[in-house]
Amino acid sequence: MLEIKELGVSQPGTDAKEIIIAVSPAFGTGLKQSITDVPLEEILKELCAGIEEEGMNYRFVKVYNSTDLGIIASQGSKLAGSGICVALQSRGTTVIHQRDLVPLDNLELFPQSPLITLDMYRTIGKNTAKYGKGESPEPVEILNDYMVPSKFLIKSTLMHFKEGNCANREMAPIDLEVKF
Repeated sequence: MLEIKELGVSQPGTDAKEIIIAVSPAFGTGLKQSITDVPLEEILKELCAGIEEEGMNYRFVKVYNSTDLGIIASQGSKLAGSGICVALQSRGTTVIHQRDLVPLDNLELFPQSPLITLDMYRTIGKNTAKYGKGESPEPVEILNDYMVPSKFLIKSTLMHFKEGNCANREMAPIDLEVKF
């Protein structure tokens, strides 16, 4: 079972092997499953495993002041010792971001969360770590289904509403202790 404890305001890391896993306001508290009902702890386990397999470390940060994935990723990358962040919305949408990029720019974007498998999350973790090591990995192959937006519109809207209710524009990013 996913347990999340807030530790305090995040500070920039100094360890060049540190990757930030930044999550959205409702992640693991207001929402515990992705848009396809995959437990968020399973997604985190795969991301973490991929990062560890590449010899990098990770730190969890919750970004409360935005529900926008680009902003969450940008803030996370500025806190990472490596300058690299993988950000995750509760519904499962994911992005890999680098510190010197503007929020809407990214290294890799995975916008159709219903199509992301656990194996893909592990590969996303591996690629995030490779970017953190200064490598240029092959991008994770993304799937595309033009029907996904319409199939999940109502659920996505409800999840976004819940994210918004957990957001707080006045809060700085918070370090998290995460137990699986």
